[in-house]
Amino acid sequence: MRRVVVDPESPQRDAVQEAAKWILNGGLVALPTDTLYGLAADPFSAEAVARIFVAKGRDAGRALPLIAADAEQVTRHLGRLPATAQRLAERFWPGPLTLVIAAPLVLAREVTGGLGTVGVRVPADAVARAVCAAAGRPITATSANRSGEPPTNDPDQVERTLGDRIDLLIDTGQTTGGAPSTIVDVTGAEPTLVRAGAISWDEIQAWLHIDPPVQPAR
Repeated sequence: MRRVVVDPESPQRDAVQEAAKWILNGGLVALPTDTLYGLAADPFSAEAVARIFVAKGRDAGRALPLIAADAEQVTRHLGRLPATAQRLAERFWPGPLTLVIAAPLVLAREVTGGLGTVGVRVPADAVARAVCAAAGRPITATSANRSGEPPTNDPDQVERTLGDRIDLLIDTGQTTGGAPSTIVDVTGAEPTLVRAGAISWDEIQAWLHIDPPVQPAR
């Protein structure tokens, strides 16, 4: 495993490009998000996704969350967001809100856990977004830990537990940690809370009950 120290506020272009190259070539990269360290791979490659389950010692069948550079990248690769998802994305992205949407067939089946849906968010982390942009697609961001062990915000812990199973560790020091992203399913007629997290359900509901801004007459 190669470990590269990166400035979290202004990530070095060569380190970002190296991470993207590993991901696009089927490798595994541990990188920071706005909550914890995540394990990044190409979600469109069944072989790369299989490596995640081996590295974590995790049974297949559990869905893997994705992160993206921006909402446009989500739309381009995963499909147009439903109206409710668009409103939530405009308010809470970048940030710790994962939206569960219908998964396109081009995704590796293991990413969805066979459910036909996928969770995605745009993280409030410059490094994670830059890697997504360089890779030109959303990437996985499942927690960088062995299955059954707690997620970590510490790159040293990532190296201790996964160092022999990944190709690259992007080290920006300890992340803020705290609560994981809030997960909201927007595939139905009404959004539903899947997992409570950093953004309160009350705040999400309050935002959705705000009438959309009136467009000026043309």
